[in-house]
Amino acid sequence: MATPADQNFKDYKTAEKKALELLAAMKSVSPKKADIEVALIVAIFELHKGSAPAETVAGIIQGHVKALMPFYAPKQPPIG
Repeated sequence: MATPADQNFKDYKTAEKKALELLAAMKSVSPKKADIEVALIVAIFELHKGSAPAETVAGIIQGHVKALMPFYAPKQPPIG
């Protein structure tokens, strides 16, 4: 039986997979990265619409970006 944390991670991975499928579909609609970027940000604001002010949503986005940056930063080769 999965723990709540295990289930949360499984749910996240399912949502992440769907988001990447959506990204692939969006690339077929517009070759412009800015169009796709803004549309994805709009989706986040829409997710929180009516439950959080825009400033809070912007902070949530910034927090997620900071948390994800280490996973996408270039890896430094070990010294020695």
